[in-house]
Amino acid sequence: MNEDLIKLRQASAQVLASQKQLENKYKAAQQAADDWYKRARLALDKGEENLAREALKRRKDYEDNAKALKSQLEQQTSVVEKLISNTKLLESKIQEAKSKKDTLKARAQSAKTAQRVNEMLGNINTSSALGAFEKMEEKVMALEAEADALNQLSTDDLAGKFALLEGGSSVDDDLDALKREMLGTKKKAGDLPPGRTPVSSASNPFQDSEIERELNELQRKTMGS
Repeated sequence: MNEDLIKLRQASAQVLASQKQLENKYKAAQQAADDWYKRARLALDKGEENLAREALKRRKDYEDNAKALKSQLEQQTSVVEKLISNTKLLESKIQEAKSKKDTLKARAQSAKTAQRVNEMLGNINTSSALGAFEKMEEKVMALEAEADALNQLSTDDLAGKFALLEGGSSVDDDLDALKREMLGTKKKAGDLPPGRTPVSSASNPFQDSEIERELNELQRKTMGS
C-alpha cells in the first residue's frame, strides 16, 4: 500500500505539472488571440483592410488553439481531482492499516503472554502442592492438640492441689469443731462416752493428756481414711 501511495503521488505530481503547462499554454493562446484582435482594429483604423483581415485570421487560429487547450485542461483537472481523491483514500486506508497493525501486534503479544502463563500453570503440580499444605495443616493440628492436652493436664494438676488444700481446710475445721465439742464435755459428765465415770479436774490431773491421745487417735484415723 505504501508503494501504491508513492506511485499515486508521483502520478499526481506529473499530472499537476502537465496541468500547469496546459494552463500556461491556454493563457498564452488566449492572450495572443486578444492581441491579434487589437491589431486588426488598428489596421482598420489606418485603412489597411487586407492587413486587418490577416490579423483576424491569426486571431482565429489562436482562439481555436485556446479552445482546444481549454478542453484538455478541463479533462486534466478531472484527472487531477480523481488522483487527489484516490491518494487521500489510500492514505486513510494506510493509516487504518497501521492502527489495525498496532492493535493486532498488541493482541498477539497478549495472546503470547497468556499462552506462556497457561503453560507455566500447566507445569505446576497443584495436587502435590495441595497435599503438602494438607500435611502441614495436619502437623499444626497435632501440635495444637498436644498443647491443649498439656494445658489440660497442668490445669487438672493445679486444680487437684487446690482441692487437697480445700480438703485439708475442711478437716482442720472439723478438728477445731471436735476440740470445742470435747472441751465442752469436761463440764458435763453425763455427756462422756459409755464406760467412763465423771471425775473432777483435781482428781484427774491427766485428763488433758487423755484428750490429746483421743485427738491423736482421731487424727491417725482421719489420715488413714
